[in-house]
Amino acid sequence: MEFIKDDDGDYYNEPVSPTGQCLNTSVLSMSILSVLESEVPIDESKIMSFLQDVFLHINPRFCSIMKVEVKLTDHVHVPIFPSGVLPPESYDLYLGDYISKVVLEKYPEDKPLWEVHIIKYPTSTAAGNLIFKLHHALGDGYSFMSAFLSCLQRADDPSLPLTFPSRRGSERKGLDNYYKSALRWVSQKLTSAFYAVKDLGGSAFVEDDRTPIRSGNSGVEFLPRDISSLIFSLDEIKLIKNKLNVTINDVTCGIVFFATRLYMQEMINNNQKSSSAASCRALVLVDEADEADDRTQF
Repeated sequence: MEFIKDDDGDYYNEPVSPTGQCLNTSVLSMSILSVLESEVPIDESKIMSFLQDVFLHINPRFCSIMKVEVKLTDHVHVPIFPSGVLPPESYDLYLGDYISKVVLEKYPEDKPLWEVHIIKYPTSTAAGNLIFKLHHALGDGYSFMSAFLSCLQRADDPSLPLTFPSRRGSERKGLDNYYKSALRWVSQKLTSAFYAVKDLGGSAFVEDDRTPIRSGNSGVEFLPRDISSLIFSLDEIKLIKNKLNVTINDVTCGIVFFATRLYMQEMINNNQKSSSAASCRALVLVDEADEADDRTQF
């Protein structure tokens, strides 16, 4: 790994935020795993060109804290699955096992904390898959999404920037709506503060019960993961979002928690030794930035 110097002979330095430092320690190391499905077979040469010419330039931390010359061959992996005439369902299993393996692998400390895995085998839902493994110290979900979207081009006119329909806010007039909004904001903040103190204090002094998702055994973080996937229509997600007046994150988190609850109930019903009143907690990282600009900065 070779470090880069500026014109004055000093090393380039891209400081990591306090949150990024917390997410890259010996105790806690978190990554964002993104799987992109392609309708056509993936051309490895085009992916390498994209990474070299576009990807490395959208976020300076992709070149590490101290800016380095990145060797793409150290970051791009092309796995080899069993060859032969196999149905797509078989490659679904191979892909799931491979993702489970990627999740457990630690980042080398001598290169920037990101990886790209090119899957050239067709699955039941795609002709190829592109897996991005990005360490959370490099940024959050909003910053990564904004960065990747900035790399895309419009199909009708590639010279124009990518745009999305603007969100139409409801018109609020009069003091009544102003007071209601202020009270709602204060109520939300007080509720969040109460549950933050309650949950953090409770987790510090009270141990969660043993449940189907918490065995209580040590070293579970090193055990293989089983990847499960569900396909939802964006129209259905949008319908729930508008019906409940919540965000997309709220809907997806609700789906995950509800599915987890159903799994726990099913396992408890099949195991008479488990209690249906078991207590468990979940850790969810939430971006509290008020402005969209704050959520898209690195």
